[in-house]
Amino acid sequence: MQNPLDPRELDAALDSVHRAGVPGLFAEVRDGDQVWRGAAGVADLATGRPVTPGLCHRVGSTTKTFTAAAVLRQVERGEIALDAPIGHYLPKLVPGERGDAITVRMLLNHTSGLAEYLPYAYPSLRAYPDLARTGPESLDAHRLTRFDPLDLIELGVTAPAVCAPGGSPGVYSNTNYLLLAQLLEHTTGTTAERYITREVIERAGLDDTEFPVGPHIEGPYSRLYESWFGMIDPPRDYSDFDMSWVGPSASLISTVADLNRFYGKLLAGRIVGPGSLAEMRRTVPIVSQEGKVIEYGLGLHPTEVPGATWWGHGGTVWGGGTLAMTRADGGRQLAVAVNLQRWNRLDTSGRPQPHAIDGALATLFRVAMRG
Repeated sequence: MQNPLDPRELDAALDSVHRAGVPGLFAEVRDGDQVWRGAAGVADLATGRPVTPGLCHRVGSTTKTFTAAAVLRQVERGEIALDAPIGHYLPKLVPGERGDAITVRMLLNHTSGLAEYLPYAYPSLRAYPDLARTGPESLDAHRLTRFDPLDLIELGVTAPAVCAPGGSPGVYSNTNYLLLAQLLEHTTGTTAERYITREVIERAGLDDTEFPVGPHIEGPYSRLYESWFGMIDPPRDYSDFDMSWVGPSASLISTVADLNRFYGKLLAGRIVGPGSLAEMRRTVPIVSQEGKVIEYGLGLHPTEVPGATWWGHGGTVWGGGTLAMTRADGGRQLAVAVNLQRWNRLDTSGRPQPHAIDGALATLFRVAMRG
């Protein structure tokens, strides 16, 4: 039996996350014609301004679903072939045997073997992912740094491979999606941001979703507080940040309502066709950024709950986090945004310790998804 939305239960679950330590969060849950929107806490610690459900938010790697959908639009036009080697399109960026071995599909599902460029871009993060030996210095040093995506791609391509092309499990890497952005530019004659906006964002009718044109968030937003595993205490505001360090891999700004609208239309076959959607939902095992093996498709990943499969994506930026998931039948949806990141402190071996926020968020997701 389906469980209808219970506003009081959802309000209580949301408030528990705030009381566990997140300054502010907001969410939207949809079940058919029923819609619940809620918010708890503050959007600005300095002024006490409260969060509201309609705020804009940096959605991090949730952007990858938008980029993947844009690539599939080009596949449908015959401009890109999923199983063609990336070297066919971008021989200078991925030259030689690797360019011949790595396919477009492998970039989309993170089985290319290309390393994450981030550890090589910031010398102060050279110990990543051994987080016990990192620090927040690079965040402050690079707030307004404008990175060239070709430089970042080169760092990832020339770094030691994390697996063989097509290897299992694959390894999550932003290098893959920066290359996909270059592929879109190569095959469309315009920037990836413009193409994604025209073919995905506008096609989905999203009025409050856009790529940033500078370090600031336009429109009403919550400030973003980064704790960096307790090394920034109290957490510092990083809402102003030049997102060229991730570009169309993770820089999108949206709202929880727009995210639910997007995933609802995507899974209904209204952004890409049924064949493309089936390809997006073909999963392989990959190692996530958290070091866990998960199933991952083409810019989508599934979450299993009792009696149902949900599809969507999560994302983080400095100070902010987002999760957007839609049940496979489209009948129920969840999108939530939080304005604190990396709240877990590290043990002596560098592993994040459990925090009350983790349990409170798990309860919120369970309450929202148990339809």
